Amino acid sequence: MDRDGKFAGDDPMAIVRRWLAEAEASEPNDPNAIALSTVDSDGLPNARMVLLKDIEDDAFVFYTNYGSQKAQELEHAGKVAFVMHWKSLRRQVRVRGTVTREDGEKADAYYKSRSLPSRLGAWASRQSQPLTSRSALLAEVAKVTAREGMNPKRPPYWGGYRITPVEIEFWADGAARLHDRFRWVRSGQGWDITRLQP
Repeated sequence: MDRDGKFAGDDPMAIVRRWLAEAEASEPNDPNAIALSTVDSDGLPNARMVLLKDIEDDAFVFYTNYGSQKAQELEHAGKVAFVMHWKSLRRQVRVRGTVTREDGEKADAYYKSRSLPSRLGAWASRQSQPLTSRSALLAEVAKVTAREGMNPKRPPYWGGYRITPVEIEFWADGAARLHDRFRWVRSGQGWDITRLQP
């Protein structure tokens, strides 16, 4: 199989890390943005942009409010898909997998790395719930600031999700729309790789 150049490697997570590093040099905003797809209890799909915060050896990690609609759908289905698209590189990565919470020390460490306004905002926001006005949200931030102080701990309803991939597809734009696509499917302890038609 002629998997060389940008597709070279035996570890799909390393390839994603490499592509993301290249995107960080060329994408003007949020090269780590992913379009995260979930399904509700009726099987109706949902998609939204979130920021990928870590690529581990065997998982992708992002953070959110556990009371949000996305979190409720993740908890219900236990499965998720996402796509990363870099227009400047003319590439994308598609991932499908299972999801578990990251609710420990890594979540605490990431929360502490955020700016103080973002940490206080995580306390103040009841993500995805109705809001009467922006001023009501800002009033809640003021209350939280008075209550939690300048070094708030991570809220119990805020943390991460770890996506363990079962399938990863790498796509790169090709001349005359003859794109290059390679699908990696988890097989036991390894991966089966297939070149796909454009």
